[in-house]
Amino acid sequence: MHRSGSDIAVFTRSLDEITARVPEVVAAVRALPARELVLDGEAIGLDATGRPLPFQQTSSRAARRATPSAGGTTPNIGDAMPGAGGPAPVAPAVLAAAETTGEAVLTPYFFDLLHLDGDDLIDRPGHERWAALASVVDPTLLVGRMVVDGPEAAGAAFAAALDAGQEGVVVKDPDAPYDAGRRGAAWVKVKPRHTLDLVVLAVEWGSGRRSGWLSNLHLGARDPATGGFVMLGKTFKGLTDEVLRWQTERFLALAVERGDWVVRVRPEQVVEIAFDGVQTSSRYPGGMTLRFARVVRYRGDKTAAEADTIDAVRAIHAGRHPA
Repeated sequence: MHRSGSDIAVFTRSLDEITARVPEVVAAVRALPARELVLDGEAIGLDATGRPLPFQQTSSRAARRATPSAGGTTPNIGDAMPGAGGPAPVAPAVLAAAETTGEAVLTPYFFDLLHLDGDDLIDRPGHERWAALASVVDPTLLVGRMVVDGPEAAGAAFAAALDAGQEGVVVKDPDAPYDAGRRGAAWVKVKPRHTLDLVVLAVEWGSGRRSGWLSNLHLGARDPATGGFVMLGKTFKGLTDEVLRWQTERFLALAVERGDWVVRVRPEQVVEIAFDGVQTSSRYPGGMTLRFARVVRYRGDKTAAEADTIDAVRAIHAGRHPA
């Protein structure tokens, strides 16, 4: 977010200008007590209780360009993590601007300050930039931050962020300068790793260097109500050449229908899958899919009847820990 006097411009990380589409962000920057600013931050939608909306629900708005009459509300959204304790009350300027859009409030949260009234801060240590940021930005618009001195305090902060509905935390080196365009070693995003034991329903033939091997797995969760399996998506990640060779032999042995592209198999093989979260999807029968799914290991010690259920997936989707 750039401000020079009354002129304000908002850019995405890929340098697309979206000023007209984010009136809440513009209003928040215009209300700050400074003439020249370059700020870094994120904007997220909040539910009625002030908890962050699901990542997919917020980020999907980035694809919608507003009409001139509506004013627009769409930024380029990253994994917004506005604070370990959850978002603060929304600033009045943001609420007033949001009324012009007819949509849910898109709240900006600022986490860095690169320029302030003629003073370039980009090469200053983080703790100096953040002190300057706190001097000009209202606390309701600041990303929550705490300094920790060991793993116990860090773990408590991480747990508090998850309890507040955040996807995780970003661990930052307070002495590091700002590194434009990437997080680098000084900024490390930490999110929980979910795992589920799912059943392979079909496998797709690979292409390129995976030609001749069965690669992309169709994953299903057990449905206790029907005795069948509900497909949740696909993955080809986490597979070594050794695993590719093994699973090609395994699934050809389980094949019930061999196509030129997809081999459908008996639902017997259990695989442990790690993923970042569950998001709504109209593409799959269960109305959900896994985000960034990857193979951890095959479970020869489990039968399909012991696989995780669709109810466990729904619990993660709803922000609960499955029983």
